[in-house]
Amino acid sequence: MMYRTDYETGLIGALTLASDGEALVGCWFDNDRFFGYGVGDEVVEERGNLPVFGAARRWLDRYFAKERPAPTELPLAPRGTAFQRRVWDILAEIPYGQTVTYGQIAKRMAAESGGRMSAQAVGGAVGRNPLCVIVPCHRVMGASGNLTGFGGGIATKKKLLELEGVDISGFYTPKTGTAL
Repeated sequence: MMYRTDYETGLIGALTLASDGEALVGCWFDNDRFFGYGVGDEVVEERGNLPVFGAARRWLDRYFAKERPAPTELPLAPRGTAFQRRVWDILAEIPYGQTVTYGQIAKRMAAESGGRMSAQAVGGAVGRNPLCVIVPCHRVMGASGNLTGFGGGIATKKKLLELEGVDISGFYTPKTGTAL
């Protein structure tokens, strides 16, 4: 059984939270192109009073109050392939208020595996991150400061980065793409 509830951010609209009853498996923007990724066809029941949802609300309250809660403070159980989960683990390590590129993540993964890794493959995993905001995919940029690649939309990405104090004046918004 899967459970869900909503959280109003006050900055970027509502988020939908999902849990297996023990851990958080999802946190999606309402307009997320991969909304519900990892839940599949499981029956989802509204149950906002679960302890894990209380912990997630407190974490999100702190985040939107410009505190710096760590993803590791919550019980997280995102569902995805081993490759996706490794990318999401790396995302969780990106410090508050800092950014990295898809290419930097790809280089790190290639060094860890001793093989090759493409930034596009990393981008696919980042785009399917089922724990938006908490696992900070908004901190990942395209090459040369491109703000592309965000399931919640570029405007939301900008708001989250500005909340964290990132100077986005050196970044640019792509004219075309799927994440606009």
